Amino acid sequence: MTVAEFDHGPPARLARLFDLLPDPPVADDFWFDWGPIFYRGRLDGSARVLCIASDPGPTERIAGRCLVGNAGQRVQGMLSKLGLTRSYVCLNAWAYALHPSRASAERGRLDEPAQLAWRNDLYDAATGPELQAVIAFGEMAQDAVGLWSTRPAVELRELPHPSSRDPTRLLDEWHAAVAALREVVTPDDDGDAGGPNYGTTFAEADYAPVPRRDLPFGAAAFLGDDAWVRAQPGEGQNSVWRPSPDDAHTLTWRAPQATG
Repeated sequence: MTVAEFDHGPPARLARLFDLLPDPPVADDFWFDWGPIFYRGRLDGSARVLCIASDPGPTERIAGRCLVGNAGQRVQGMLSKLGLTRSYVCLNAWAYALHPSRASAERGRLDEPAQLAWRNDLYDAATGPELQAVIAFGEMAQDAVGLWSTRPAVELRELPHPSSRDPTRLLDEWHAAVAALREVVTPDDDGDAGGPNYGTTFAEADYAPVPRRDLPFGAAAFLGDDAWVRAQPGEGQNSVWRPSPDDAHTLTWRAPQATG
């Protein structure tokens, strides 16, 4: 890693669009006070794959970037299997973190006019002529993509969310998607699309750390790599979580203990 490997932030045209984000239809259905999270990856039109998930989680709030926690590290592992080290962008259906119990209600509000117009403008602005595939993770993202009226005519894969509680279905569908997308997506020059596909269980080798180039300058060295958490039996899968009962205004972030 060199000090130059960090995300310098969005270009001005995307920053202006981010600033136009409308408030969610029902603010109490979201962890609204924590503010929005917009993206991770390339916003310069060079992305070959657009990944869309549901909404940001607590690790994403720490990073200020999408898909950084355990689910994001699973998505990064898929991108690695496609040979992509940088030519991707990750967005969400909702820029604010959504209370899981309100997901069904807010899924029905994805077509609220202000939200729909802004989200489709974002998807248009974040992609360019290099785009080769769109991957929608989970039903919320799939509905959002279905409402994207100007979606480019590229490969679309609708897959279980990386945090799916049906591991057999997740592995089967992600395995098939990798096989299909390897025929469509051009790897980066420093990537390798010839490695193993998914097996019968989700292994640590199927994760990948979030690259430093995707994170803001000064991010903690361990941010985006929770292998140390997953290695501890009985522990959670993320180093950041929302403690009850004050999950609306408190995050807990644990660092790994130094070794040596």
